[in-house]
Amino acid sequence: MKKIKYILLTLGLVAGFGLVAQPASAFDPFGDVCSGAAATTALCKDRDKEKAPAFVKNLVNVLLYVLGAVSVVVIIFAGIFYTTSNGDAALITKAKNTLLYAVVGLIVAVLAYAIVNFVITSFA
Repeated sequence: MKKIKYILLTLGLVAGFGLVAQPASAFDPFGDVCSGAAATTALCKDRDKEKAPAFVKNLVNVLLYVLGAVSVVVIIFAGIFYTTSNGDAALITKAKNTLLYAVVGLIVAVLAYAIVNFVITSFA
């Protein structure tokens, strides 16, 4: 039951940060600019070619933001676990592993962001 509370608290914090900090334009990268008479312009005719890379880039940015927020929360929990272990070797190992996995996950997320941006700018 305690683990479910922590998971729900973490998801609530991530959702709260995500809703406050993420602009609405990230979910609708093109908006409704090309409607009506503007739809016949050259810029609006070519917008479908740019739609997929922009969507993927925005999706990766949003997911990276969420993963970063979750990693910070997990790192804080690992610090709390470490300080409240009272010298118990098993709890210290658990806290160190939690911290290690959070940092490794954050590094993998940053590398994924770099790879996606490299592929989008190179091939799009």
